[in-house]
Amino acid sequence: MKRIYLMILFATLATIVSAQTDDKGYKEGAWVLKGVTGINMSQTAMTNWSAGGENSIAGNAYLNGSLTHKSGNWLWVTNLVLDYGLSKTKSQGMRKSSDKIGLSTQLGYAATKVWYYTLMADLNTQFAKGYNYPDKSHYISNFFAPAYSNVALGMEYRPKSNYSIFLSPVSTKMTFVSDDYLSDLGSFGVDPGDHFKIEAGAFLKARAELPVMENVNLITTADFFTPYNKDFGNVDVNWDVLISMKINKVLSATLNMTLKYDNDVKTFNDEGVERGPKVQFKEILGIGLAYNF
Repeated sequence: MKRIYLMILFATLATIVSAQTDDKGYKEGAWVLKGVTGINMSQTAMTNWSAGGENSIAGNAYLNGSLTHKSGNWLWVTNLVLDYGLSKTKSQGMRKSSDKIGLSTQLGYAATKVWYYTLMADLNTQFAKGYNYPDKSHYISNFFAPAYSNVALGMEYRPKSNYSIFLSPVSTKMTFVSDDYLSDLGSFGVDPGDHFKIEAGAFLKARAELPVMENVNLITTADFFTPYNKDFGNVDVNWDVLISMKINKVLSATLNMTLKYDNDVKTFNDEGVERGPKVQFKEILGIGLAYNF
């Protein structure tokens, strides 16, 4: 048994030693895991403050990571994004401030030095119920309600390991609304009572991981989809930006921004009246603990 353990150890060490980085940033035959994870917190405390205001506390936990494996002409890249945040004030109580689950994977075969035949699949949803605050009596979203999945076949331009553009004329966008209450309302573009919707269309995905300056790193992903129906040319957009700024070995500051547009998602005004689709934007700036791996 000890010999088996030693053989496994030596094989692992041999793989690590022999995995040399090529001119595009890949390590042949190795599994490369990298990314950033952390916790941000903010607090406001007031006593007899004449200008007004109230005590508050907020925080969020996040992870943005990638796993890459290259073997010969084959390249497999998987990305995972998790984010969940809460805020609390005396007058408004506990509220959700951020909520995201994003998983994507791409398997490619080299056609040239920079182009890959690629099959891609992704999934985007959330952890918990969402509300149109201050109304807490009726939720407007939930886990897997909605959930969006794209399955696409196309070509990927990847001149370096840290940025790429994927183009697909053969793509399907699937919308899941697993919650019966939201399904009955016809939320997120499904017909009332249905839990699923599928659309064929064209898809583009761009991703970059870049050092902006010393101790400042940028990770950004942008997805664009247009269906092959009467809405062709009406592009759904999902654009995420994470800027991580290292202060010292322990502390860091992060700026997380998301821009969305989906023609099937209706928005609401402050009185809860439904409006048409609008550009959605969210920004979170925090200081906390971060770990780069």
